[in-house]
Amino acid sequence: MSITKEEYLKQVREEAEGYFQRGEFFCSEAVLQVINDALGKLYPDEVVKLASGFPIGLGKAQCLCGAVSGGEMALGMVYGRVHGQAMDPVMFDKAKELHDFIRKEYKSLCCRVITREWAGDNFQSPERKAHCVEITGKVAEWVAEQLIEDGKLTIGGEKHA
Repeated sequence: MSITKEEYLKQVREEAEGYFQRGEFFCSEAVLQVINDALGKLYPDEVVKLASGFPIGLGKAQCLCGAVSGGEMALGMVYGRVHGQAMDPVMFDKAKELHDFIRKEYKSLCCRVITREWAGDNFQSPERKAHCVEITGKVAEWVAEQLIEDGKLTIGGEKHA
């Protein structure tokens, strides 16, 4: 039985949210894990360690939203480069598109601004955690959708662009 693109994207979102909700990963880690899994584990699970310094706005500094950081790293897994390769202009395009998507949704990319309502509570309230879980899911879903549209990610061997 074939799954629709919408059903698949919902699964990606729920998986990322679940990691965060259950306390298995924070935002950046959850996004990177889910996208790496969706891509058939392009990188070993240890790649998530790269995202571990980014939660709560860069190590609790409350600057750049960790989910966005994870999303940017996930995009880099596909569009990024290694030494000696030319930069794929799509990398910059997608990076900016993710930036613009979150800025439009939340009016900022700054963790402190996005979570202003719960200033200083450090996830003590279930409402703040739910808010950040939601952002994590949205970013993972957005990245997966971009990868599907670009033919970089397939669902059950089928392209859904």
